[in-house]
Amino acid sequence: QVRLVESGGGLVQAGGSLRLSCGASGSIFNINDMGWYRQAPGKQRELVAGISSSGTTNYADSVKGRFTISRDNAKNTVYLQMNGLKPEDTAVYYCHVNAKTTLLGARRDYWGQGTQVTVSS
Repeated sequence: QVRLVESGGGLVQAGGSLRLSCGASGSIFNINDMGWYRQAPGKQRELVAGISSSGTTNYADSVKGRFTISRDNAKNTVYLQMNGLKPEDTAVYYCHVNAKTTLLGARRDYWGQGTQVTVSS
């Protein structure tokens, strides 16, 4: 089983910055893609940013140029640096990991518990 622990959310004024972290632990054989999703009240969960095992990144159009995703493979940790935050970025942010727990096992998706990000205007 893989456990994800997120940190770094909070309340910030518009234009401010936050850095989210998500560490994976447990019976991990290897991790493929890692990423961050968010869900605002009354809306569907959406991809914010993703990063492959080789470091290829992709971003939602709404955060391009403001957010940066990175990962530390040695620590099984993914980060999301969020700059120029806007009130519309307010949401619960979820860490996502696609991983294998054994050599021959199937890849599975794992989710963090979510961390609240609130941006005041």
